[in-house]
Amino acid sequence: MVTSINVPRLVVAAPSSGSGKTTVATGLMAAFSERGLAVSPHKAGPDYIDPGYHALATGRPGRNLDAFMCGPDLVAPLFAHGAAGCDLAVVEGVMGLYDGAAGRGELASTAQVAKLLRAPVVLVVDASSQSRSVAALVHGFASFDPQVRLGGVILNKVGSDRHEAMLREALEEAGMPVLGVLRRVPQVAAPSRHLGLVPVAERRADAVSSVAALADQVRAGCDLEALMALARSAPPLACEAWAPEHALLPHPAPARNRPLSGPAPAFEAQGSGSAAPGSGAAPVIAVAGGPAFTFSYAEHAELLTAAGAQVVTFDPLRDEALPEGTTGLVIGGGFPEVYAPELSANEPLRKAVAAFAAAGRPVAAECAGLLYLARSLDGKPMCGVLDADARMSERLTLGYREAVAVSDSVLAVAGTRLRGHEFHRTVIEPGAGAAPAWGFTHPERRVEGFVAGGVHASYLHTHWAAEPSVALRFAEAAAARPAALR
Repeated sequence: MVTSINVPRLVVAAPSSGSGKTTVATGLMAAFSERGLAVSPHKAGPDYIDPGYHALATGRPGRNLDAFMCGPDLVAPLFAHGAAGCDLAVVEGVMGLYDGAAGRGELASTAQVAKLLRAPVVLVVDASSQSRSVAALVHGFASFDPQVRLGGVILNKVGSDRHEAMLREALEEAGMPVLGVLRRVPQVAAPSRHLGLVPVAERRADAVSSVAALADQVRAGCDLEALMALARSAPPLACEAWAPEHALLPHPAPARNRPLSGPAPAFEAQGSGSAAPGSGAAPVIAVAGGPAFTFSYAEHAELLTAAGAQVVTFDPLRDEALPEGTTGLVIGGGFPEVYAPELSANEPLRKAVAAFAAAGRPVAAECAGLLYLARSLDGKPMCGVLDADARMSERLTLGYREAVAVSDSVLAVAGTRLRGHEFHRTVIEPGAGAAPAWGFTHPERRVEGFVAGGVHASYLHTHWAAEPSVALRFAEAAAARPAALR
């Protein structure tokens, strides 16, 4: 049912990456939360790490709004799902305001998300190396797309009172409100490494202090009343809020997610048929967590729960056994390369995962999970589920992908089309004995991943809200009794 969503909302954007979006967005979320407001945190694009800081700032799950992976039509419904009952929603943008999927115009850009949400934009500008030129920069961003409403500017990395005065004077001439001024305060910056910020789960105590410092900085430097007034100026948003229970009902699939009528072009389809429903008892699906496996979308667990599963989290760094009664295993993304010695040292769990997979039980692994299932990672023994060895590389693999399932698996029937994202600095050298999981059709044509028995392992990150049948199929596989256990 289409309803009118009246949640006040802001999109925090910037001219480019590195301007301070995460600093401002997280600080705003924390500052408004400290006022007793229920703040709904969102992140444009596929990023997993920033939402962890957002969740710490608000006490609510950080949620992603990705118009490439989920399609533009799902952006507003997913937003409405996350923002239900909240007093304010803050959306952190991705890259520069108008940057999106390569070669696809505005698709997946912060600007597109802002337009789909009918939300005003606050532009965070790194002013460290400019003065009057800031007006020309802001004027260009404000006028580039008339449908994007730029409501004001927050100036970041301002050097002095005199510098601030020059910046304010220039922007006043341009008619652009200055909603905040932040000075250079490097001590509140979160540490980074090869794939961006260090996740919250790896530095929780320090992260709590950092978020508190960001809230103090934003409270001192920004006009929170003016920002709230701007958020309240967002018009009603007419849409049907996404709900996992409703998403699992039969619907006509978007064209890109429909199974092909035959094998995917240029890829040989492997087949085993769909999983049979189980006996009715709630399957226990164990989801890897802890510092080594921090990448997950909140909607995945919600869909599995709606599909009748009991979702339980475990930590492969500490737990020596899978949760009691586990019948399905999900190992998402993260940083196993950072924790390879510790993961390798937990031999009881490695053996338990290997035995679980050998018994034919369903295992879904993405990126970090793929590495964990390999025979070794940087020379350290892993679970040995896959006849493959993984290692760190100097090359960053990054970008959106269009994919088609090459093999029937616990996640999808062969021919199912999905969109996803790759983001890693590792390579895996496969052996024999497994079929590929995906055939990439754009931007390059290649096969990737592994399907063997009940195991689906791949570098590709996907968002199951785009194709809820993935969650339903996996939950049904977890509820079924595999042939190996009959």
